[in-house]
Amino acid sequence: MHFAEDLLVYGDQVKHQLGCAAHEVGGFFEALEEEGIQAVPVFAARAYPFGVVALETFEELVAAILDGLKAVGPVDGVLAAPHGIVVSEKQIDGDGWWLSRVREWIGPDVPLIAALDLHTNLSPEIVQATDALVAYRTNPHLDQRETGKKAARLMARTLRGEVTPTQAAVLPPMAINIQCQNTSEAPLKDLYDWASILDTEPAVLSQSILLGFPYADVVTMGSSVVVVTDGNPALAKRLAVGLAEDMWNRRAQFTPSFLAPRHALNQVLQCQGRVLLLDMGDNVGAGAPGHGTLLLEELQARAISPSFVCLHDPDSVKLADLAGIGTRVELQLGSVSDGLHGKAVSAKCQVVSLHDGKFKETGDCHGGFVDFDQGRTAVVETDRGVTVMLTSRRMPPFSLSQFECCGLDPRSFRVLVAKGVIAPLAAYGPIVNRVIAVNTPGVTCADVKQLPYHHRRRPMFPFETDVPWEPVVIAGHERGIPLQPRAGGDTGPLPSSTTPLSFAK
Repeated sequence: MHFAEDLLVYGDQVKHQLGCAAHEVGGFFEALEEEGIQAVPVFAARAYPFGVVALETFEELVAAILDGLKAVGPVDGVLAAPHGIVVSEKQIDGDGWWLSRVREWIGPDVPLIAALDLHTNLSPEIVQATDALVAYRTNPHLDQRETGKKAARLMARTLRGEVTPTQAAVLPPMAINIQCQNTSEAPLKDLYDWASILDTEPAVLSQSILLGFPYADVVTMGSSVVVVTDGNPALAKRLAVGLAEDMWNRRAQFTPSFLAPRHALNQVLQCQGRVLLLDMGDNVGAGAPGHGTLLLEELQARAISPSFVCLHDPDSVKLADLAGIGTRVELQLGSVSDGLHGKAVSAKCQVVSLHDGKFKETGDCHGGFVDFDQGRTAVVETDRGVTVMLTSRRMPPFSLSQFECCGLDPRSFRVLVAKGVIAPLAAYGPIVNRVIAVNTPGVTCADVKQLPYHHRRRPMFPFETDVPWEPVVIAGHERGIPLQPRAGGDTGPLPSSTTPLSFAK
């Protein structure tokens, strides 16, 4: 259902939907056309992060990929755009699984190059199934189309025999905190600036820093690096180890201080100008439900107005719809409570407006999204001066058009609450004077030490501080050599002197 609500397209529909989008797939089409290479679209699916993908759904998605490849027949190369954090009920490393199936189908000689989200939790399967991995370099994600173009141009050079991609990856036992994942600010910017020096090496085709996604409780959760060279595996290994060691040596810089809601609101009272509060524990773009009320409760209690909060609350939308525009109604805001994100806030509200919840984004937007649909939407104002946008579908705060489609001006509010961490900054950053990250509790709590992991690596920084580590290199796919079957009929990397990676839970 989530994929059908967002994006689920086949064949030529892929180009129709994504060809002009600020997305890596759009970059594939643009660069391949420039290179004079025929693009044969196969399949695309996307859904906002939420939880584990149901087994039946995952199997249908993988079948669609493989059936599409079978239908188009032999190909010279495959460009893929995995999200890098897919977890299904059976295949914990969802992206590694389907990329390995693609590798099996196309054989060992056809190049497979993938553009990755920089939040990828990299696995040995992803690395060994592909000839080259190229990741975004910006968070918020504003370079997706450029990343797709880079991957496609690398494919063109590979097909012409100009280069032979060889890649190496290193996965140090560390996680970069989500609050520190702004690539345009220190400390992460310093790491990216250092890594960019590798681009001056003539034999380096690409280097990528993968920040990881801390809200997937999997053994591969964590940060990593990938270096792709032209036919020089020893150089790829040496540079990947050096980049990973630099990341590792900076690990203490990626442990921020955390601000509780009460203290955050105290700071708001001292601020001049417009303030953006980041509700990190209810980060919709990371899979949270979007109905958290902790910051709304603080704004109500202190009567800080004019303020704005968006809640995923289908029940309240229905009640506001029944009451009608201009009427006053008692609502239990955030009533779809799970006990993790605050309790429902009882408030007398005036129904300001009702909308279909559809809007478009034509400018730069995190994730390259163009079309949005948050379902039937009600805008209400509480008796304490807080404007609450109530949506029938979860909607991450990626676009200011969300306000405009409901007749609101985001600049009219003193305080804006966005349920995210870094992603909202692309849209909200230019219009606010101050950004305050709030360590709200919830399924995406920024203080990851508060989350109940069961499957992560141990020891791992920052959960454990005394962590011994020696770099282990994972080599990419070697042309002409098929993936080897493992016990139980699975495929993937076998332990060897060059890929001796094993994770202890």
